[in-house]
Formats: sequence, structure tokens, C-alpha cells
Amino acid sequence: MFKYPVYQPSLSGNEKKYVNECLDSTWISSKGKFIPQFEEAFKAYVGSRHAATVCNGTVAIHLALLALGVGPGSEVIVPTLTYVASVNAIAYTGATPVFCDSLKSTWQMDPDDVKRKITPRTRAILAVHLYGQPCDMDRLIEIARAHDLFIIEDCAEALGTLYKGRHVGTFGDVGTFSFFGNKTITTGEGGMVITNDDTLHDRMTHFKGQGLAKYREYWHDVIGYNYRMTNICAAIGLAQLEQADGFIEQKRRVAEWYRRGLSGAPITMHDEVGDVRHSFWMVSILVDDPADRDPLRDTLREQLIETRPVFNPVHSMPMYSSAFQRHPVAEGLGWRGINLPSYPSLDDCSVDEICSVIQAYFSRDILSSAQEEVGRA
Repeated sequence: MFKYPVYQPSLSGNEKKYVNECLDSTWISSKGKFIPQFEEAFKAYVGSRHAATVCNGTVAIHLALLALGVGPGSEVIVPTLTYVASVNAIAYTGATPVFCDSLKSTWQMDPDDVKRKITPRTRAILAVHLYGQPCDMDRLIEIARAHDLFIIEDCAEALGTLYKGRHVGTFGDVGTFSFFGNKTITTGEGGMVITNDDTLHDRMTHFKGQGLAKYREYWHDVIGYNYRMTNICAAIGLAQLEQADGFIEQKRRVAEWYRRGLSGAPITMHDEVGDVRHSFWMVSILVDDPADRDPLRDTLREQLIETRPVFNPVHSMPMYSSAFQRHPVAEGLGWRGINLPSYPSLDDCSVDEICSVIQAYFSRDILSSAQEEVGRA
């Protein structure tokens, strides 16, 4: 049991009230009033024309790809520094994921490398807004338009993230979100697809509901999927969305406390870059020396402080490594990165305690080096 887990949800709003309404009404499955209410509230929150609930964030990406017609023979450019679900969803369609490297400044996909990876088979760019910092959407849109490519935005970690004052997910053809238990708002398991395109919305809702025809009962005119969200999950989601602004404000405050508490340590924070609002789903740091990453995590664990490694680059995983590749920036980030406890209920004293352990680790390291120098003298 950790004193400070890496994440825990805050369920202090109307979650119980709304779930009890579901139970009392007996509408607990994929029909009920909370599903359209959650969809309406969500599209208003992010500023999209359409929003459709789904059962998790991975199927949200798969659904977006299906609706865009991505399949065998297609290539989709995706950052290698991402959670594996972003890449697996491409593979589900029979398309080929093509990996690109990251930018040192933002940790997001490198637009120049995206351009280098375009071939006649490229159909789409999957832009992942990693850890709450947005991609360079101006550059990616410019590239997509020049090469007639679709853009899917994976916003699983970026609820509340703004790029030049506009919510991520609304720039591309489709935006996808996750509401897993460790996300900024949660439904336990769940997700959302958003779009400003009427036809894409119709295609996604058609595919997610077993391909059920609109005007004929129990008639299915495409091979569909059971990707629907339950009314209970939507009830939790609506209650969470009511609190989203407070969660994001607090998470940004937590990031500022870490910034202050880690000043002077041999680390670099994943910070806000450009005309953006970083939502800090996870406060993340890079140690200067990769050799310090795991020993520092072990030290924090001994003090009952949970951490996570930054995602391993997907191109290094067995199922995607048949052809040797090098993505040096992503690899450097993956081998040196740590996610720190980042949940909204953390207070400044708790963050100070975590920072003190990190500072003490590096102070001990400096002391040890100084003692070695004295010994050699």
C-alpha cells in the first residue's frame, strides 16, 4: 500500500447520486438518459459538433480508424513514444503503424519526422497529446493538407489541454478520449469520440452499435462492434465532467509545486511549451543520467511513493520490432522518464515530501561523488 499512489480518482461529486438514479430506474446498460446527457455536456466542454460515448479509449481509436476507412494496405504515422494502445488500434484494422520520433522540447511527435515517413500508402496521422502537452497542430494540419491525409487526435491524456486557446481533439478529423480510472475524469472504463463531421459521426455511431441499420429493426448492414458505453458509466462521467475544471486547475497547481520543490535537482520537468495549456495528466520528469532512473524509483518506493516509468517506445517492443529502427529522442525520453504522483487531492505538503525524497537522493549521490574524490586525493 502506497502512501502516495501515482494516481487515484476523486469521486466527491454527484457520482453516487447519478448511479443510484440508474439503479432505481433499472436503466443500467447501453440505454438511459445519462448517455445523451454526458455526450451533450462533453461536446459543449470541448467545443465539438458531435460526441459519442464508447466503452474505452482503445476502441475509440479503433472506431475512428474504421470510420475513416483505414485498413489493410494503409499506413498510419504514429509516435513511438506513446501508450501501446495507440499503436495496437492501428494494427487491429490491418493497417501498418509507421513510427516517428519525438521533439525534445515537448515530447510530442516530431512534424519533420512525420514528413519524412510519408509514403504513397500513408492514409492518416495519429497525433498523441502525450501526458497533457499538445502536439504542434499547426504543422501537422499543414502536412496533412499538403498530402491529403486524415488526422486522428488521441486525447486520452489531454482532457483540458488547449492549443492556442482551442481544446485538443477539435483540430483533426476525429478526436478520441479515455476515461479509465487514472484519467483526468473517469467512468471506470470508458471513452469518447468527437468530430465536427456529420458523416463521420454517423459512421462511428453505426459501427459502435453492432452495425444496426437506422430504419429497420434488428437489421444489420455492416459488420459492427459492441463498443457502447453503459448508462452507469455515463452517469459517473457526467458527474466527473461537472468537476473537470477544478481537477485541471488543481493538477496544474500540483505541477507548480513540483517545479518549485525540484528546483536545482539534476532533472528536467515535462513542462508547458508554446501558446498552450498543459493539463498535466501526469507530472513527469527526466533524470539527467539514465542510470539514476530506476534507483530513484526504488528510493521513492521505499518511502511508499509510487511512480511509473515514462512509456517505453513502442518500436522497441517484440511485436513491432521485426525491422530495426532508431528513434533517439523517444528512446532518450523513454529510458530517463518518471511519472510522479499527480492526482487532484495532493496538497502542497505532500508534494514537498515527495520532492524532499528526490532531492535527498541526488544530494546523497553528490556526497558520494565528493567522498570518492577525497579518497582518490
